[in-house]
Amino acid sequence: MEDLTTNILLAGVGGQGVILASDIMSEVFMGAGYDVKKSEVHGMAMRGGIVTSHFRFGKKVYSPLIKEGEVDILFAFEQLEGLRWLNHLRPQGKVIINDHKINPPIVNLGEMEYPRDIPEIVRSRFKDFYLVKGTEIALQIGDVRAANVVLLGAISKFFEVAESLWLETILKHLPPKVHELNQKAFAAGREQISRS
Repeated sequence: MEDLTTNILLAGVGGQGVILASDIMSEVFMGAGYDVKKSEVHGMAMRGGIVTSHFRFGKKVYSPLIKEGEVDILFAFEQLEGLRWLNHLRPQGKVIINDHKINPPIVNLGEMEYPRDIPEIVRSRFKDFYLVKGTEIALQIGDVRAANVVLLGAISKFFEVAESLWLETILKHLPPKVHELNQKAFAAGREQISRS
């Protein structure tokens, strides 16, 4: 096991399952034998506010917080949140963004426009960039709430942790009636990265 700590910043909007995703990731990496620390910030989650989770794992992790400029992987559940946190990445960082847009209140009020070219902006700054159709795939499978599991499938491809451990942990957090749907969601997320 490497001595290095891996720093992942999860970012999204209330209701997207960011906290559940970070809880699942914590269990997965603890199950794989790593020390894990995480910290969450809930904006006005019920109103679509910003939700972030600092997630760190390694041989020994002493603090849950990631300093600006030290994020290894930005894992964003919404395009604008991906753009918002770009400056927290290391220069060679990896960016995984859900290809989905949720208008913040300031856009809904007509005071600002939602940026049109977020993927292009990200791609111009970071070569290691993956735009995942998490919400679109979840809708095709049959439940938009499975988008966070599609995204977990995508990020799982970047770690040498057994796929079975990921799936077992995900299903433990979900009612049996949605297990089959979420197994499909997880597999579809992994497939998105295989095709990149």
